Amino acid sequence: MTLEDIKAAVDAGQTVHWANTGYVVHKDRLGQYLITYVPNGNCIGLTDRGGHRLNGEQVEFFIARSEDGVENPGGQSRTDGQGRGIAPGGAGAFPLRR
Repeated sequence: MTLEDIKAAVDAGQTVHWANTGYVVHKDRLGQYLITYVPNGNCIGLTDRGGHRLNGEQVEFFIARSEDGVENPGGQSRTDGQGRGIAPGGAGAFPLRR
């Protein structure tokens, strides 16, 4: 997903993940787009300080798959747990640094 795709999806109320379902992209009350590691609440910005380069590869971002598959018709969801920051079987992840 491109930066514009990610922002549009978040603004439309879709759940966007980075690398695996433990990381969620959201917009805070100041209008900043952030990536939060849900289990511990650590977060980083979606982009570099200039707001132009993603903190992650475009291919690592995906929209959550709903039960009926409507949210992610392209089927790019990484529900297998094989993304960055998660070990096989769902064990621990690398903490994000501020």
